[in-house]
Amino acid sequence: MLIRGAEVDGLPVDVRIRHGLVTAIAPALPREGTEAVVAAGGGALLPGLTDHHLHLFATAAESGAVLCAPSAVPDAAALSAALHRAAPDAHGWVRGVRYDVSVAGDLDAAGLDRLRGDVPVRVRHRSGALWVLNGPAVAAVGLDTADRPGVERDAAGRPTGRLRQADAWLADRLPAAGPLLPAALGRQLADHGITAVTDAGPALDPAAVDAVAAATARGDLPQRVLLLGAPLGVPLPDPGPVAGPWRIGLPGGGLPGHAALTARIAAAHRVGRPVAAHCATGEAVLSFLAAVEEAGVLPGDRIDHPLLVPAAAVPEIGRLGLRVVGRPGLIADLGDDYLRSVPPARLPDVHRGASLVAAGVSLGLSSDAPYGPLDPWAVMRAAVLRRTRSGGTVAAGERLAVGRALAGYLSPAAFPGGPVRRVRVGVAADLVLLGAPLGEVLRRLDTALVRLTLIGGRPVGGSLLTREAAPG
Repeated sequence: MLIRGAEVDGLPVDVRIRHGLVTAIAPALPREGTEAVVAAGGGALLPGLTDHHLHLFATAAESGAVLCAPSAVPDAAALSAALHRAAPDAHGWVRGVRYDVSVAGDLDAAGLDRLRGDVPVRVRHRSGALWVLNGPAVAAVGLDTADRPGVERDAAGRPTGRLRQADAWLADRLPAAGPLLPAALGRQLADHGITAVTDAGPALDPAAVDAVAAATARGDLPQRVLLLGAPLGVPLPDPGPVAGPWRIGLPGGGLPGHAALTARIAAAHRVGRPVAAHCATGEAVLSFLAAVEEAGVLPGDRIDHPLLVPAAAVPEIGRLGLRVVGRPGLIADLGDDYLRSVPPARLPDVHRGASLVAAGVSLGLSSDAPYGPLDPWAVMRAAVLRRTRSGGTVAAGERLAVGRALAGYLSPAAFPGGPVRRVRVGVAADLVLLGAPLGEVLRRLDTALVRLTLIGGRPVGGSLLTREAAPG
């Protein structure tokens, strides 16, 4: 392929791609043989974007689900109407996702029955940690006789329909699903300009790893994939996904003791794996900092999407050389909730950006899809504007410069926030061609500008997928 008239590092150039690599960059290159020619028209040619933290299986599972976020269903009546409009799947179930208590309160089976009780319904909380099942769903999965942690029961011992941290248990009791990672997901990512992803699913079993490997081998998931949950010390299929830092979950409640957390970090380090600490609270951040200092820092150790980073932790993160993967896209979706529920003194700690960069912290950006917006350009806008849905602002002092926001998606998957990748001779042709020069791209931050996404030189997404055979 020959890309003509692209903007690379501010200059108009032609770019030749062969055998999956960038092989030539010059002000003017002649067409050779029958190579396809793409007229860039002065649009910026960038390295493909990397989403540094998302959940592939959960994102795929949202296909066909009822969106239960306040932006889609502001109250109980709207949620009930949406659930009734939804056609049950082939097995008779209706599924809702991204529920927030502001819509209809703390749902349980009885409350969900009032919204829709004629078919089995399950609704997932926006945190991803809680499922709520209605009466028919409770009966269908045998929740009455379930003997496992996470099944909430009332004073009489009856299940309430609320199920915490039990995805695998629930999945085993649900009707068999279709393809786990459909081609539509890979295409959706590519249409946003994403060429690499880090899957943050915890403790993946061999079947999940094999499903990712199969999807990449088929080309359904053309992106290069890093797995945080790849088993420790177990080789992965080659070619296929690669193991990233080992994911350690530090939830909002029930933090592990210092000795136990330090031991978990050390165990990953002994087999050469950095760690990615999923920190739900400021207390979790501080707990992780103390443990990783005792265990010793391994290059690549990181903190993933902390909602709150205490001011005292910021210089410590920089001193230890830890990386941070942020998810500022949630500000646009949940910012009004933060303004209502987070104490004013803690608001500067929410989804920190600029203060981390100022402290020398390597900051990568991510979607945390499906719990945040998948669109990387929307995430960048949120990082720059920090504007809520109603027009408020969350911690304006943490706004990122627009170039820095883009850089958060241009760092290598293994080193979020590291040196920005460049379009250079010899690099893999994982590229995104945009429909405007970089200056306009930075002003608009709009996924509609993605004209062509290439992975290994192969067109996989964007508005231009048909190769031009005629000379440009």
